[in-house]
Amino acid sequence: MEYGKHQAPARYESGEGCLTTLVRIPVRIVVLVLVLPVRMVWDVLVAGARAADRMLLRPLGRALVWLFEVLVAIPARWLYVRVLTPLGHGLRWLAVALLVWPWVALWRYVVVPVARYGIAVPLVRLYEQVLTPAGRGLRWMWRALLHPAGRGIATAVKWLLTAVLVMPAVLLWRYVLKPAGSAAAWLVEHLIVLPSAWAYRQLLTPLGHGIAWLLDLLVRGVGAGFRGLGVAVRWLVMVLLVGPVVWAYRRILAPVGREIAAAFGVAWRIAGFISRAVGRALAWLAWHLVGAPVRWAYRTVCTPVGHFLRDAVLAPAGRAARAVGRTARQTLRTARETVRQARRDAWRALVGGPREPEPREPGSLSARTLGSTTTVPSAAPEPEISLRKEKTVQQG
Repeated sequence: MEYGKHQAPARYESGEGCLTTLVRIPVRIVVLVLVLPVRMVWDVLVAGARAADRMLLRPLGRALVWLFEVLVAIPARWLYVRVLTPLGHGLRWLAVALLVWPWVALWRYVVVPVARYGIAVPLVRLYEQVLTPAGRGLRWMWRALLHPAGRGIATAVKWLLTAVLVMPAVLLWRYVLKPAGSAAAWLVEHLIVLPSAWAYRQLLTPLGHGIAWLLDLLVRGVGAGFRGLGVAVRWLVMVLLVGPVVWAYRRILAPVGREIAAAFGVAWRIAGFISRAVGRALAWLAWHLVGAPVRWAYRTVCTPVGHFLRDAVLAPAGRAARAVGRTARQTLRTARETVRQARRDAWRALVGGPREPEPREPGSLSARTLGSTTTVPSAAPEPEISLRKEKTVQQG
């Protein structure tokens, strides 16, 4: 372990005195007494979890993975490769053959030809051969004949409407309505408009300005009063509530909290050292009380006894067992041959033996040469038979 990473917390620059130094050590001792059992339990749990992970969970996980591979993954892979994939290819081909190809053929060989040669081509021909020449002829007729005539007719209608409707209305307005309207407008202006404008300028405008000034003064006074009241309340809150709380936090709570946190950190590290020392002591005791005697007994007693049993008992017993097995197999083989010979003798006694072969030369069994299909000249052909069949016949 690197001791540089677990040093005591640095001293505080301010707020530390002899009282803080005197209080810090008892606090850390008390915290160490409280934290030490928790740290030892924590180390025991960590060691147990690591041992369980190494000796139980990992082998169990490997066994579960192997069992999953054997029972699920491999059958599922085989089912997917051998059954589902060919079935999917077949269903896809069937779906394409039943759903896609008919519509593609219908679109390619029915809809497109009908739309192209039954609708589009006739419409194009009609537009090019009929509508375009007809439109050009109508445009020429409009430009050459109808447009000048229409212009003259429009001019005549315009003059007629001007003479019948516009000129009488203009004359009526200019020589009848306007003089009468001028007198009425003069009366309205001098009796209503001018007095109203004078009352607005001389009476209503100063009165509105005064009311607006009074309202503005009232609003400013009320706002100033509320601002002063807010300042007073804020000052009271700062002096009576926030100031003491801030002073208590800075002078009491923050140093106490820092000391408690530092005490817990130091106590946790010291408890770790003590816990590891206790663990090493227990391991040393377990090794010297159990492990070393067991190892000495295994090396000094069990290993020589095992070697003696292996060399003096098990090896001769194995050799004797193998010899007995070979003897038993040989005895069984001899018994089988004896039973077979007795059966053969009994069959010969009941039926009769086969014809004894005539004595002949060993090399004259076949009339053909080795590896050739031609017969030897001046040699009588003999019936071909293999040596195995000949031995079988002779023994029978």
